[in-house]
Amino acid sequence: MKNIAVIGAGTMGNGIAHTFAQFNYNVQLIDVSQLALEKGIATISKNLDRMVAKEKISEAEKTKTLANITTFTSIKDGVKYASLVIEAATENTVLKTKIFKELDEVCPEDTILATNTSSISITQIGAVTSRPDKVIGMHFMNPVPIMKLVEIIRGYNTSDEVMKFITDLTCKISKVSVEVNDYPGFVANRILMPMINEAIETLFNGVAGVAEIDTVMKLGMAHPMGPLQLADFIGLDVCLSILKVMHDGFKNPKYAPCPLLVNMVMAGKLGVKSGEGFYDYSQSKKSDSVAKMFR
Repeated sequence: MKNIAVIGAGTMGNGIAHTFAQFNYNVQLIDVSQLALEKGIATISKNLDRMVAKEKISEAEKTKTLANITTFTSIKDGVKYASLVIEAATENTVLKTKIFKELDEVCPEDTILATNTSSISITQIGAVTSRPDKVIGMHFMNPVPIMKLVEIIRGYNTSDEVMKFITDLTCKISKVSVEVNDYPGFVANRILMPMINEAIETLFNGVAGVAEIDTVMKLGMAHPMGPLQLADFIGLDVCLSILKVMHDGFKNPKYAPCPLLVNMVMAGKLGVKSGEGFYDYSQSKKSDSVAKMFR
């Protein structure tokens, strides 16, 4: 297998493309927006420059990695020769099922279709295709080039052959795979999102401030990043969407998103990507300055 198509040039998509290209796979990076593709390639280039500066890779390896990536604005053109397609579009069930219907129509019969969803049912996505045995979840962690883990999610109809193939492939790109079953949130977000939501509830109820909550978790629980800062990094809209999927899937009130989170997303305060969340990122993306709203 040499051709891997990645759909979506955002944070996760460009990270996945970067990782496979660095391990000498030919990557077709696909996005409907030419601007998103240009931004994605610029991000990959910047991240590679950082690796060169740290002497983790050579300038020649950087050039080769970038040469391994070609960009497309059409799914049909981009997946023509792909043995594996990894979808990394926005965390939205309607959008993902629409993409998978199209992939099923335009991909070669033996192409494996993977999704980087962090919470949506693989079985549900596979059901809209004529090849549910070849549909699988590959949930990479952010930032993809650095984080070692990939959650491999077996849908109800995913075949053993596809499962083994994807597990072996994950090993070839120097990642550690963990097989999990297909239930809302899988393992990572089923544990992480209620913690983030509870941190937001704690702030909402006036128990402590933003910096205090994050400090308790960093210094008291040895977390490298506090839950509110992590939520900003993930994107508050993404956190909300995952909580909604779990709340809908389990019908359990413990997954109900905190009203403060809902309001912040409605107000466009999405964290790092919008310049403000629980912290203020107007000066720097690595800011620890608490947003004006919470001072």
